[in-house]
Amino acid sequence: MAVKERQRLDKLLASMGFGTRKEIKKLIKEKKVQVNGELARDPGLHVLPGRDYIEVNGEPIEYRQYIYLMLNKPRGVLSATDDRFAKVVVDLLPPRYRAYHPFPVGRLDKDAEGLLLLTNDGKLAHQLLSPRKHVPKTYYAVVCGMVTETDVESFHQGVILHDGYRTMPGELKILRPGPESEVELTIYEGKYHQVKRMFAAVGKKITYLKRIAMGPLVLDKLLKPGEYRELTAEEISRLRKLNPPG
Repeated sequence: MAVKERQRLDKLLASMGFGTRKEIKKLIKEKKVQVNGELARDPGLHVLPGRDYIEVNGEPIEYRQYIYLMLNKPRGVLSATDDRFAKVVVDLLPPRYRAYHPFPVGRLDKDAEGLLLLTNDGKLAHQLLSPRKHVPKTYYAVVCGMVTETDVESFHQGVILHDGYRTMPGELKILRPGPESEVELTIYEGKYHQVKRMFAAVGKKITYLKRIAMGPLVLDKLLKPGEYRELTAEEISRLRKLNPPG
């Protein structure tokens, strides 16, 4: 994506994860950087991202203002950008992605896993998280206790949590009933620990929780916990159509 503002070559390459500005200067000195087919000699050369053709070590670089990553968040990792004591989701990314300063759109509990969108597109993130948008989020859960049709109806009506709050109606599907029931639940809001609190309100406890969808975005089954991939152009388009400007 082209931008209007010119930037210093060393600053641009550093922001894209090619190293520190000192390391970029070394690359330029070693004649490993070209701009528009000519060797770059000045780290302070001003370039127009997305317009000027830049190569590093013979490989063309693609400037992007925004990145969009689908992560299968593993258990034990915080949905945050930094933490003094615990591992966070951005720690799972290589420097070339961390350089864009992505952040998680919403959060998953530390002991939950599944779909998490990471991006630096603040406008899209705000739209997806806006309470007024009611973006659906679907979870697969293993529940200690027999989940019944009575629970399905309770969730459909909206569950009254222990603090007195009544949730929006949710869509509960029983996949396998039993002493340990397997279910799918779709909710349209994102209260703190909401899924766990909804089941606690009907006397049951979640032992495993995995988010499998958010709006039109469905977790890629090929992604193992801790793995990620960039969203396709079609997936990005569907997210934007879900939240048109205005």
